[in-house]
Amino acid sequence: MKHVEEYRDGALAQGLAAAIRAEADPARSYRLMEFCGGHTHAIARYGLEDLLPPPVRLIHGPGCPVCVLPVGRIDAAIRLAARPGITLCTYGDLMRLPGSNRDSLLKAKAAGADIRMVYSTLDAVAIAAREPEREVVFFAIGFETTTPPTAVAIREAEQNGLTNFSIFCNHVLTPAAIRAIVTGAEAARDGVAIDGFIGPAHVSTVIGSEAYRFCADEFAKPVAIAGFEPLDVLQAVLMLVRQINQGRHEIETQYIRAVTPTGNRKAQALVATMFEPRPSFEWRGLGALPDSGLRLRPAFARFDAETRFEVETVPAPDHPGCACGTILRGAKRPEQCKLFGTICTPDSPVGACMVSSEGACAAQWSYGRFRRPAAERVSA
Repeated sequence: MKHVEEYRDGALAQGLAAAIRAEADPARSYRLMEFCGGHTHAIARYGLEDLLPPPVRLIHGPGCPVCVLPVGRIDAAIRLAARPGITLCTYGDLMRLPGSNRDSLLKAKAAGADIRMVYSTLDAVAIAAREPEREVVFFAIGFETTTPPTAVAIREAEQNGLTNFSIFCNHVLTPAAIRAIVTGAEAARDGVAIDGFIGPAHVSTVIGSEAYRFCADEFAKPVAIAGFEPLDVLQAVLMLVRQINQGRHEIETQYIRAVTPTGNRKAQALVATMFEPRPSFEWRGLGALPDSGLRLRPAFARFDAETRFEVETVPAPDHPGCACGTILRGAKRPEQCKLFGTICTPDSPVGACMVSSEGACAAQWSYGRFRRPAAERVSA
């Protein structure tokens, strides 16, 4: 990225932090959830929480697409990959994602399944073109950011007449998860109350800032869409503090260099041509949410691995000691999980939040585990 240093300027960061401290009312709370896993890692990497006053609390949300994938879908992918004649293509994070009994695609590959890590959806299409004798299935996953590349892969396979390419679709929708955080029974049970949201960056470039209008209009929750750099996040926090102080609940965009109100209309149209909402889709930590996932439209059923191979998803629980689901709802922090840093580490992950490059536990392990607790920092 050009001029990235300007977005990491320490003096500017201190200035923004000073403004937040000056404007945050000590008598009230500012519970701000960052939805994007990229924001979670920026917050941990640059120690942004250390710059904020006690009333301002950053809460990790379900913004990691690998983390929110439930165990049953992982198990289904493992069973699919074990079938003769099938080549399953996947991104790197998914290889180590724990399924039932801590099985994983990596272990299935070691046992003989043809599972290949790819860097793009078109890599999977290229494999299908080179190896027509194999049924190539792409493990499609992600929020609105990664759905257009999956649609491009389907279009490429269609244009090239490939009959041996399909996708195992696990694309999910950001607004549905935000709505669940605000209204869901699980969040209510945990007592999670959010005063505002730091809106995701890449997702918002696709769907646009107006996609979050319901937060303001229906639930009176302000949103500030932020970029990934430390100054982006701090400025978004300041914007939210000001909105809360003034009793406003608006959709504001800090990331104006990339996000528009309407988003990427071309990408939206391509996705809408091929995909439609599922009536319900299960999320780790949030349960089954209506209209929260995507599936291929009937006209593209020949590219749907679930239809072609009659893939069955059997619900399965997380490891009983893993707090990943609770962390994704914002009810716990990674260090509050009793498995964190003991039997659950990046080398031997028990929970999805420790596996993904966007997971909150991975961020805490990489950048936050040597930080002093908040109480010690306040008293120092």
